[in-house]
Amino acid sequence: MTIARRPFLLGLAAMALSACNVGPGPGTAPRAVANPAFDAWRRSFRPRAAAAGISAATLDRALGRAGYLPEVIEKDRNQTEFTRSLEDYLAIAASDERVATGRAMLARHARSLAAIEARYGVEAPVVAAIWGLESRYGARRGDIPVVSALATLAFDGRRGRFFEGQLIAALKILDRGDITPARMTGSWAGAMGHTQFIPTSYLAYAVDFDGDGRRDIWSEDPTDALASTAAYLQRSGWRHGQPWGNEVRLPETLDLARTGRGRTQEASAWSALGVTRADGRPLPRAGATAILAPAGRQGPAFALFPNFEVILRYNNAVTYGIGIGHLSDRLAGGPPLSKAFPPDATGMTLEDRKDLQRRLTAAGFDTEGTDGVIGPKTEEAIRSYQARQGLPVSGTPSPALLARLR
Repeated sequence: MTIARRPFLLGLAAMALSACNVGPGPGTAPRAVANPAFDAWRRSFRPRAAAAGISAATLDRALGRAGYLPEVIEKDRNQTEFTRSLEDYLAIAASDERVATGRAMLARHARSLAAIEARYGVEAPVVAAIWGLESRYGARRGDIPVVSALATLAFDGRRGRFFEGQLIAALKILDRGDITPARMTGSWAGAMGHTQFIPTSYLAYAVDFDGDGRRDIWSEDPTDALASTAAYLQRSGWRHGQPWGNEVRLPETLDLARTGRGRTQEASAWSALGVTRADGRPLPRAGATAILAPAGRQGPAFALFPNFEVILRYNNAVTYGIGIGHLSDRLAGGPPLSKAFPPDATGMTLEDRKDLQRRLTAAGFDTEGTDGVIGPKTEEAIRSYQARQGLPVSGTPSPALLARLR
């Protein structure tokens, strides 16, 4: 299953999420370089910003100091299309580490999250799951100056109209005094804060939940950011007390042609066909219900309810929606998926791939993680091991390679 990119609703940093490298990564913020053409564009843009109501003072202190960031253009030009499987996606999105950290964060911010849930009707584990996937619970909020990034992208012109609109929105945020230009940092594409709002979505949905007069989604205190996320979901139609979905057990007699997001019916109709929750209990009555079997009969299947579609308003990718839903269940104390995915194209299961990573690392070829997801670091470790052993160098995992390491 290909992980689709998010429509520009909230965090463009979810492009990083699509790679399963959730949230803006760490690193040194890019440096501005001299560019006379950019300076000329900035001068030509100023009257348009002023016509949109931006004050001269904000234009002087924010736009006037914006720099051209060539690294941002490079990132925009070289976005990789990722085709992670749902199994790989969930292995990272709901990893043991992310679950453990999320449960700790739920405990640490229990009072704020309870108040947010009471006001907006969005369950705390759901809000925390979005926080966890978007910025690793605030650890990766991005450190790129947003005005410079958006000005660079607007000047570049590839999606100039969109980014100019985001730049004007960012300047309006500064005009209102919610944040200073120095603190307005985020991803290379302008997504900001703990849950990665883009400026237009910030203007539409951000809230001042702590009552300090500013809608501060950048602060070390995540309260405003978490409340803003809940407000977004509430206005998108979230139903309190209703599940996003359930892992389900499919009977052998079920025609899989009946499944898919667009083929909904009441839970009672699916129950009549023999579909149950994974633990055998009846499906809950939660409205129009679709059944999704991404890996066919051999892998996990899911019942999807209306709240799942609300999650997709935040990021329109089925894998994201299942990732958020499953992580939220785990944060609430739920179990891992009961059914494993079938072996991959190389004939290896997730546990096989984890074992391969552990054994490569133990042999001195560090895979920088043992999540079972075969990424560049694991491929490089395999190549190094193969070269050391005098084997054909492919970087590809295989049962034979695992057997050799054992």
